Amino acid sequence: MKFRDMPYRRVDFEEVRRKFQKLTEELQSARNGQEQFEIHQRYYELTGEVETFSTIASIRHDGDTTDSYYREENDYYDASMPAYQDMVLAYQKILFQSPYRKELEQKIGQVAFKNMELSFKGFDPKIIGLMQEENALATEYSNLLAGAQIEWEGEILNLSLLTPYLQSEDQKIRNKAYKKYTAYFESVGEELDLIYDRLVKNRTEQAKILGYKNYVELGYYRMNRNSYGPTEVEKFREQIKKDFVPFVKKVQERRKARLGLDKLTHKEEGVYFPQGNPKPIGTPEEILKCGQKMYGKLSSETKEFMDFMMENELFDVLGRKTKSGGGYMTYLPNYHAPFIFANFNGTSGDVDVITHECGHAFQGYLSGMDPIREHAEITMETAEIHSMSMEFFTNPWMEDFFGERYKDFLNMQLEDAVIFIPYGTMVDEFQHMIYENPDMTPKQRHETWRKLEEEYRPYLSYEDSFFDEGRIWQKQRHIYMSPFYYIDYVLAQICAFQYKIWMDENYEEAWRSYLELCRLSASDFYGNMLKKVGLKVPFEEGSIKEIVNKLEVKLAERI
Repeated sequence: MKFRDMPYRRVDFEEVRRKFQKLTEELQSARNGQEQFEIHQRYYELTGEVETFSTIASIRHDGDTTDSYYREENDYYDASMPAYQDMVLAYQKILFQSPYRKELEQKIGQVAFKNMELSFKGFDPKIIGLMQEENALATEYSNLLAGAQIEWEGEILNLSLLTPYLQSEDQKIRNKAYKKYTAYFESVGEELDLIYDRLVKNRTEQAKILGYKNYVELGYYRMNRNSYGPTEVEKFREQIKKDFVPFVKKVQERRKARLGLDKLTHKEEGVYFPQGNPKPIGTPEEILKCGQKMYGKLSSETKEFMDFMMENELFDVLGRKTKSGGGYMTYLPNYHAPFIFANFNGTSGDVDVITHECGHAFQGYLSGMDPIREHAEITMETAEIHSMSMEFFTNPWMEDFFGERYKDFLNMQLEDAVIFIPYGTMVDEFQHMIYENPDMTPKQRHETWRKLEEEYRPYLSYEDSFFDEGRIWQKQRHIYMSPFYYIDYVLAQICAFQYKIWMDENYEEAWRSYLELCRLSASDFYGNMLKKVGLKVPFEEGSIKEIVNKLEVKLAERI
């Protein structure tokens, strides 16, 4: 069914509560594991309906944040979902404690039960009010950025529509756009400080009520970190500082020389060539059609997936002034349908949507065929492998998108992925420091970020702009809306680099491994899955140095 034709109705959570109560009673009186599994399949139906309607409301709200009807619906789910989570966990506790647990594990897997255990540690009805407030604050932040109105030569742009000017080949235009960009963040700086301060205090209070020292432990539970913790992540960050940051410093020196600059400033952070970055050819509709053609050639599985997406119009990618920023893939369980939301703006980022978000959606499409719903509940460090690796697997077709500048795009893509690693790691360390010291003032948070910049990105200057105060992190939505998510991108990018190296040696073999990883979904733990498909776990000592050595050769070949 086409997305525009999907009916919507507000979920009646009192009715949902009654259905959960009935399911729970039946689960407790079941006589064997098979009976419980059959009841559990009705749980899939109930939760699928709730998630489908709430997701439709969320997508339509994001598509037009000024639409009063869907704004009200979005607010309704912000307030209702914590109590719904309580219903889900109450049901799962009965399942978790089942006398037929071994039989159920054979059907839905050990990972599912481990994730239930983590969910129990991350929730209690006592914190529902705080969770409702947390949701509302995250929405307030999102709406604040979505509502940016920036005057540009007689028209009003939002932050996404300003992006092409921030990446212009004309330095004067970049300077002008950058000045307007920073002026907007300066105008809302105090609001951003206040929202984040309230979020940090809110999340810290939730953690204290649940008996944790600070939000770090609770945040890891909520991210379903089921096979590693802060200790492993800290050691990984140290590898990045020791082996990756010096590598990126050399990459940035080459980029600075290529651009003919005396120093690299934040204004040039997204610019890779003196003649400007390569831009995709054609209209948004033509780019989507080109993507359909590409996936038709890549494999029979990707052809089936992309034809389904196009036929059912499961994309909202056109940039609009009242549209929420950013991009994502989400899933509509009742229709077994992924959905991609983005903001095309005429930059190479439009093609990233067709590769990165479609990587997520392709995996979602495959896992949606699995009758065990828990297998689709993947942790994000795995999910991002699917998206970031697809960016590289689609390299053979980039000439169709960029014409004669496709080689420039491939060089920029690899360089950009390399440069991202220190930034993504810095975001993670920043969040650890913030939640370990929740009483920091806004000024102290900015100073903390600035010190981390000197450690992770010593090659970058802000030229006394507003962002030089250590405020650039306020544009990073994950810091406000999804704490501790960002390191997942870094871990996944390290795995994607492994696929890039592998596919250059044997594309078919690498693709088979990738396809297997997509199908494994959440049927096994993170490290086990990587080893099964022939990838090294990023936490392993020396793994980063080995990848750096191979990437240095690849980038040197492209100079």
